[in-house]
Amino acid sequence: MSFESLPPILGEALAERGYSAPTPVQAATIAPDAAGRDLIVSAQTGSGKTVAFGLALAPELLGEIRGTPLTERPLALVIAPTRELALQVSRELGWLYEKAGLRIANCVGGMDASKERRALRSGPAIVVGTPGRLRDHLERGALDLSALVGVVLDEADEMLDMGFRDDLEEILDATPDTRRTLLFSATMPRAIVRLAERYQSNALRLSLAGEDRGHGDISYQAITVGPSEIENAVVNLLRFHEAESAICFCATRDSVRRLHATLQNRGFGVVALSGEHSQQERNQALQAMRDRRARVCVATDVAARGLDLPTLSLVIHVETPRDAETLQHRSGRTGRAGKKGTAAIIVPYNRRKRVENMLRGAKIEAKWMDAPTPEAIRKKDHARLMEKLTAPAEYEDDDRAIAAELMERLPAEDIAAALVQAHRAKMPQPEELLANTPEAREKAKAERHRPGFEDVVWFKMGIGRRQNAEPRWLMPLICRRGHVTRNEIGAIRVGPNESWFQIPRAIAPKFADTLKRTEASEDEQDAILIEESAEGPRVEARNNRKHGAPNVRAKPFRKGPGGKGPGGKAPGGKGSGGKGDGGKPRFKDKRDRKDTPRSGGEGRSDPFTGKPSSGKPKSGFKGKGAGKPKGKRAGPKQK
Repeated sequence: MSFESLPPILGEALAERGYSAPTPVQAATIAPDAAGRDLIVSAQTGSGKTVAFGLALAPELLGEIRGTPLTERPLALVIAPTRELALQVSRELGWLYEKAGLRIANCVGGMDASKERRALRSGPAIVVGTPGRLRDHLERGALDLSALVGVVLDEADEMLDMGFRDDLEEILDATPDTRRTLLFSATMPRAIVRLAERYQSNALRLSLAGEDRGHGDISYQAITVGPSEIENAVVNLLRFHEAESAICFCATRDSVRRLHATLQNRGFGVVALSGEHSQQERNQALQAMRDRRARVCVATDVAARGLDLPTLSLVIHVETPRDAETLQHRSGRTGRAGKKGTAAIIVPYNRRKRVENMLRGAKIEAKWMDAPTPEAIRKKDHARLMEKLTAPAEYEDDDRAIAAELMERLPAEDIAAALVQAHRAKMPQPEELLANTPEAREKAKAERHRPGFEDVVWFKMGIGRRQNAEPRWLMPLICRRGHVTRNEIGAIRVGPNESWFQIPRAIAPKFADTLKRTEASEDEQDAILIEESAEGPRVEARNNRKHGAPNVRAKPFRKGPGGKGPGGKAPGGKGSGGKGDGGKPRFKDKRDRKDTPRSGGEGRSDPFTGKPSSGKPKSGFKGKGAGKPKGKRAGPKQK
């Protein structure tokens, strides 16, 4: 199929952009059986969807304007989930309808709303925007949708995931019933189907994603690394591929900030995109990528939605995607419009099973490999340098004059070596990585081992996550109770109800003796039972494998006199389900459950739920107060 059936003004615009034949999604939307109908299009990202719905609406748009580019009310509305995608769609439709003279108005968050209202009054035929800003203009009366002939929902699945359902429904309810509705989505979850059933009539479903979710133009790689070497693996991947443009996906803003700083310190030209950046900062970052001033973009999933960088050939999943759809959307930033791309997934050893299951469910064949080594990167650099320097080129007369002067002063080999040195000086140095073998991992683990902790003794504490225990709060408590320094405490493991820590065997007897002397029942923290544990946290791991891990929820801090729980009853008092009623503990709910009394002292209860012997309930574990000589008891505020 060709573009011959299209109006000449559109055919000329496509020819100028290098389009000789439509992509599968474009051919399907302009086919005779799709003319004038509502469409549900499921296609891969980067398959030419923007041009597809621009061509699909062409008969209605050009038929309505009748040679007059200005319209009293908008004729077409395109809704996109993010500002970047909306602006990209606006640019694509701009060159497609440039010869027709159609005006396009943008309505996206982060821009000047007053300027957008003026643009809406100037007679645009097409309005492109994000759901929130479009709804705002609609409610203020600045946007009139009564004359629409077509509505396009681009990346509809992502808009629903981002919580725009109410905005979309309000916008679609304001459109005429005679309009066409084109719904484009890379995936087709149940929520999309329900939306289509409500707002479409006799819709034609076009599934062009194929049976395999994996993009045919994308090569998937799974890079296995140690959990502590993820950033080094990213550095080596960027250096190995030396992609014209690359994007690194992280899960959170903090991760974006940290990786951006790391790559910047290594000497990469890098920009960041996340929810904490303003629209102006985002525009500047994207412009830097387009101008080649930056080659690497570090971004979160949502911030990078809809990015279209023509030179993007490498996608690195720094943090494992949460599901197959996220993997598909991330990877779809490359391999667009028939170009080839690479998607590399950084897989820590402890997450390999999860990634294998995700790839199997997505029907994606990934090549498992190690991260590039410095030797492999140097070989690649050598090949690229030889290709670059030996490629035919034209030189200015001034350059040749300087070259002749250098030849007179220095031998040719020295000049070539200086050229190679200048080239390498601009490139970040690759990182040394741990070999991907069990022996190498054990060796590295031994090298990281702290001196003096080759032979240790495990000790157990009677508090865990249920009492909000954390290593940073437990350490000062251990130091105070055992008269040791933080340098004499090894690993700390926090379990649901108990915690374990290591003490060097050389000082373990003295430490155990000090614990007995510092144990006191007057203070809730000094009353915590700390004793030697022969097997350490392994005993709990065995119990979890045998009986299943417990459903652990940390107890919230209780405020007020005596740390009273629900109903005003203090822990351990009558009606609380504790031992205060003289019977067995009664647990109405897991969240109300109190730890049973520990062995080693009659009547001693959990140190954070009070001391039944005195009848005075205590407040919950305060954590930060663990390092103080005496924990501050909760009590009524002094007036």
